[in-house]
Amino acid sequence: MKLFFSYLKQRRKNFILYLLFLTIFCIILYLYHIPLFVMLYPSVLCTFIALIFMIADFISIKRKHDQFCRIKGMTASEIAAFPHEVHITENDLADIINELIAQSIRLENDKNEQYNDMIEYYTLWAHQIKTPIASMRLTLQNEDSRLSRQLKSDLFRVEQYVEMVLAFLRLNSESTDYVFAQHSLDKIIKQAVRRFAGEFIVRGISLEYEPTNMEIITDEKWLSFVIEQIISNALKYTKEGSIKIYSKKPKLLCIEDTGIGIAKEDLPRIFEKGYTGKGGRSDKSASGIGLYLCRRICSNLGAEIKAESEPDRGTVISINLGQYQLRSE
Repeated sequence: MKLFFSYLKQRRKNFILYLLFLTIFCIILYLYHIPLFVMLYPSVLCTFIALIFMIADFISIKRKHDQFCRIKGMTASEIAAFPHEVHITENDLADIINELIAQSIRLENDKNEQYNDMIEYYTLWAHQIKTPIASMRLTLQNEDSRLSRQLKSDLFRVEQYVEMVLAFLRLNSESTDYVFAQHSLDKIIKQAVRRFAGEFIVRGISLEYEPTNMEIITDEKWLSFVIEQIISNALKYTKEGSIKIYSKKPKLLCIEDTGIGIAKEDLPRIFEKGYTGKGGRSDKSASGIGLYLCRRICSNLGAEIKAESEPDRGTVISINLGQYQLRSE
């Protein structure tokens, strides 16, 4: 109905012109003293024919409208392959549209090519930077001083940032390297904690770990990345106290800290890309990418990640692993 009223509004000049001609026709007949019924017959006949043409024109407009509605949401390449029915007077417009489509396709191809080149470059860079990092770590292993421990801690953070870059690049890659198999959750947690052993010692943070005794179906590498990111955040924002790792209920892994906590207004947005919140803004090194990657990876793994927190009372990050059982079945 909305389309019909829009059609009437668009064609109002034609209707006014038709009524004007009909009025002139009736006036001329009236001046020649033609009886009223004689004037009425051709007027009704012309109006009937005009209605037929109007209905046919409206059906044609509606058909085009439906076609354009189907085109909405298509990519440029799909629009180019879409069959277009145009009249002779619309050929120029069709040529313009086809040229715009061709330009859009070229821009899209150029953009994809540039994006792929960038991904290849940063992937190569991330892999190459691991060589000097490994060399520096080997050099520092032969020393045990306050300075060497600080350098090891800084080097470990550099390694984390490199891993974060690789995870970000792989996350949007067309090909994924997810390999699902049965794993011991405790083994994955212990491997992640072992990497942060030096950080726990340097920062004076205690670890309270309760074995979960869970066997899950997951991708070990990606779940390890998520757990490491959560532990890293817990260490970063915990000045004193402890970090607890436990299972609250079947298939629910919890990582709790006694850190600065998260403001109530920030809590719903901490998993958004680039969002740092008040705590992140106080730490200039915060990127707002870590928890975003955790949420994306958990989604790909079929898990659910949530956060509970109060300012100055600590934070609890929970990962619901219950959906892994569905995968194994």
